[in-house]
Amino acid sequence: MPIKPLDIEDLTGRAENIYEAIVILLKRARQINSYYHNLGEGTFDEYPPPMVDTGSKNYLKIALDEIAAGKIKYRYRG
Repeated sequence: MPIKPLDIEDLTGRAENIYEAIVILLKRARQINSYYHNLGEGTFDEYPPPMVDTGSKNYLKIALDEIAAGKIKYRYRG
């Protein structure tokens, strides 16, 4: 099933406001970046692999696809 492109209204609908949504997006993109960089070292237990099938090599695009597919869940500490 192809993933629908994400627009700004969809992104804000997944979080309380646009700033929160961007923080979630950027944190996940950093996790994906770390996952791919740690693959060569054999230590990838710390970061989950991408949760959607995508042909993109852009970490931000992969994170956006995960949000569009509803794969990202977040919670506040404390």
